[in-house]
Amino acid sequence: MLKIGSHVSFSDKGLLNAANEALTYGSSTFMIYTGAPQNTRRKPIEDLYIPEGKEVMTGAGIGEIVVHAPYIINLGSYKEDTFRLAVDFLQEEIRRTAKIGVKNIVLHPGAYTEKDPEYGIARIAEGLKEVLEGTKETDVNIALETMAGKGTEIGRSFEELAAIIEKTQGNGRLTVCMDTCHIHDAGYDVVNDFDGVIRKFDEIVGLDRLAVIHLNDSKNPQGASKDRHAPVGAGWIGFEAIDRVVHHEALKDKPFILETPWIGKEDKSVRPMYEAEIALLRGDAAQRFGGTFLEDVERLHHFFGKETIVPRNYVLQTWELLKSDAKARKADPREPMERLFDLIAEHRVLSGDYSEEAVNHRLTAALAGKEWLAKV
Repeated sequence: MLKIGSHVSFSDKGLLNAANEALTYGSSTFMIYTGAPQNTRRKPIEDLYIPEGKEVMTGAGIGEIVVHAPYIINLGSYKEDTFRLAVDFLQEEIRRTAKIGVKNIVLHPGAYTEKDPEYGIARIAEGLKEVLEGTKETDVNIALETMAGKGTEIGRSFEELAAIIEKTQGNGRLTVCMDTCHIHDAGYDVVNDFDGVIRKFDEIVGLDRLAVIHLNDSKNPQGASKDRHAPVGAGWIGFEAIDRVVHHEALKDKPFILETPWIGKEDKSVRPMYEAEIALLRGDAAQRFGGTFLEDVERLHHFFGKETIVPRNYVLQTWELLKSDAKARKADPREPMERLFDLIAEHRVLSGDYSEEAVNHRLTAALAGKEWLAKV
C-alpha cells in the first residue's frame, strides 16, 4: 500500500489529535513535530495521548509515521551555546521520538553562517557523533534532509550529505529525507530526469540510506536555491513529475509526506489541499470525492479551453511574472491558484454550492492536467 500523508498538528491531544487529523485527509502515514518547531517547550510524554493515538492508527492501518526535528537546531553553528543547544535538544527529541514509537526523525543538517561549507560539514558530523552516542539506547534514525541551498545551509547536494555521513563516526543510524522542492531548487532535474536523480543519489549516498520523501512543488524554477513550497501541480515541478516520484519503483514502501502550503482567500478559510493531493496521487479521487467531482474537473478544463488558458503554462507564467516584475507583483500579488479561483468564481463555472475548499480541490485536480482526467 502506498504510504502517503502530510504534516499534521500535534497540539492539544498530541498523537490522538495528529492521527484523527490525518484520517480526514485519507492519509496512510503522517509527520509530526513533538512540539512547536520554533522553541524548546515540550509537554511531558505522558500528556501526548500516545496509546489513544496508536489505537486510532491501528484501526486505520497506519503503521510508519515520521517526526521532524525543530528548526532551532543548528549543528553547523560555530557558536558554542547554539551548538550545545542543538546537540542536547536533539538528543531529547530523539528520546521522545523513540517513546512515541517512530523510527525516523527528519533533521535540517545545519548552516555554517560566518564560516565555510567545509567547517559546516565537519561541525555537523561532530554534533551527530555526539548525538548518536548519547542516544544509542534507541533505534531512532536521524534522516538528514536534502536542502535547497539558500543562505549558508548545508545539504544542498548529495555530495554534502555523503560527506557528513562519511565524517560521522558510528553513522549506522543516519538516513536521508529527500525533499522534491529542495532538490529541484538545488538544481536536480526532478521534472525531466528523476531516474537520473535517483541513480546519482544511489551512487553518491546509497539508496539504502533513503528513508523519507517530502512531496512539495516549487514556486521557483530549477536551481533557484529558494525553498518556497507550492501545492502539488501549482508550481514549477508539476503534477506529472511528482506523480512519477510517488510511483517510482526505487521508492516503493517509503513514506511520502506533503508539506504543501495552505491556501484560501481569508485567514478563516485557509485550508490545506492534502486531501485532494493524496487522492490524486493515490489514484482514488473519484471514489474519495464522489458525486460530480470528475464532471466538475472536466467543466473546468472546458472553461479554461474557452478562455485559451493552458493551466500548466498559466501557472509557470504567473510565477515568472511575480518573480521578475516588481511593479506587476505590487499591483496584483495573487498567486496562480488564487487567480484561477477568482476567475472560476467570476464566471460561475461550477454550479454546485461549494465551499472555497471544495472549489480548490477541483482546481487542484484540474491542474493535474487532462492526461490525469483521461486515466480515471
